[in-house]
Amino acid sequence: MTEIAKKPIKITETILRDAHQSLIATRMSTEQMLPIVEKLDQVGYHSLECWGGATFDASLRFLKEDPWERLRKIKAKAKNTKLQMLFRGQNILGYRPYGDDVVEYFVQKSIANGIDIIRIFDCLNDLRNLETAVKASNKEKGHAQIALSYTLGDAYTLEYWTGMAKKIEEMGADSICIKDMAGLLLPYAATELVTALKETVKIPIQLHTHYTSGVASMTYMKAVEAGVDVIDCAMSPFALGTSQPATEVMVETFKGTPYDTGYDQNLLAEIADYFRPMRDEALESGLLNPKNMGVNIKTLLYQVPGGMLSNLTSQLKEQHAEDKYYEVLEEVPRVRKDLGECPLVTPSSQIVGTQAVFNVLMGERYKMVTKETKAVLSGHYGKTVKPFNPEVQKKCIGDEEIITCRPADLVGNELPSLEAEMAQYKEQDEDVLSYALFPQVAMDFFKYREAQKTKIDATVADTENGAYPV
Repeated sequence: MTEIAKKPIKITETILRDAHQSLIATRMSTEQMLPIVEKLDQVGYHSLECWGGATFDASLRFLKEDPWERLRKIKAKAKNTKLQMLFRGQNILGYRPYGDDVVEYFVQKSIANGIDIIRIFDCLNDLRNLETAVKASNKEKGHAQIALSYTLGDAYTLEYWTGMAKKIEEMGADSICIKDMAGLLLPYAATELVTALKETVKIPIQLHTHYTSGVASMTYMKAVEAGVDVIDCAMSPFALGTSQPATEVMVETFKGTPYDTGYDQNLLAEIADYFRPMRDEALESGLLNPKNMGVNIKTLLYQVPGGMLSNLTSQLKEQHAEDKYYEVLEEVPRVRKDLGECPLVTPSSQIVGTQAVFNVLMGERYKMVTKETKAVLSGHYGKTVKPFNPEVQKKCIGDEEIITCRPADLVGNELPSLEAEMAQYKEQDEDVLSYALFPQVAMDFFKYREAQKTKIDATVADTENGAYPV
């Protein structure tokens, strides 16, 4: 076994993306972020994760903000720190496979607007769904990080993970992230996994986890000792629970050791002070549910990510069937097994969860099948690590033809038709990408943006004519 060199641990700060996505449904606005970006930029972080994931959808849909504008504004203030985003492979930030031309253009525009590191993952760990994004990132001189969606199951052996890591390195990725979205990676398993990966590949290894199951800080400690290069943390007001371990705690833990980050705790305290009132406000308004702050050991029992647990709760509440919660939780692993034992991460977690709800509420498994479940079973999302349950597949899709090629090969180029559909609303090149991902939501936003401009123009005209708005 090779001796691990002890070196300072690097940290990616998630407060501007995953932390508020996990705890307050991605509702932090650009206006709330901007005043603190310069301070965050002084810390010396490896990177600031500030874009991608659900931020794009939430900005347009709920905050009536242009996500591209947010990225440009953050970039203007973060002059020393790399900006990072989360990218769902061929699904980009949406829920279906897009044509290669859309993926390439999205990567190009993300990097042009300020992204340095693109963390690319696929919900099935099907590497074919990552190739286009990696090539595009390499072409634009961005840092392509491929994330392994970490999960447990018979198929997910150390050999599986090291085999994947080798292929990722060969594909041209600049680094690998172990993406533990459900907080399933236990401390000693982290030692084993990180050690195996460091012995297999030369590119850096980053670890991302969530505090949901209560073990994340211990997992980070063991991973750092095993030689992991970067860990993802969140400033304490939006840490723990379904978010990440707290930045200040990990900085203090490694202080005075060979892993010392060298970050200034006084500066971190100032940043925490800035975010604390936001947390208090979110608790008061009910946006931050205290339930999301505790340890949920069911995560380890049922392998269900925190966000998926809250989705299941709200689905059952709508159906007045909260009493079926535990039945649904027990059904989730069964559905997951039927669907090729896929990792549970967007969008597979939503697909498996919703199908489990239907199976329980209908009193018969797969009596009612969602179109997304059918799409998984017919190969439209890609290849799973294990075969589908043949009986379930037959019951859900009959004799429908199964696709075995890369799903995007069936899509073809989409940009010309998308451009034509939204041409009248286009104010910047990036608008076509917003429309490609969320057609209806983007269209509503474009109309809102136009109405706001009309309102401003009318106010300016009144002012120039001597009529001042009251």
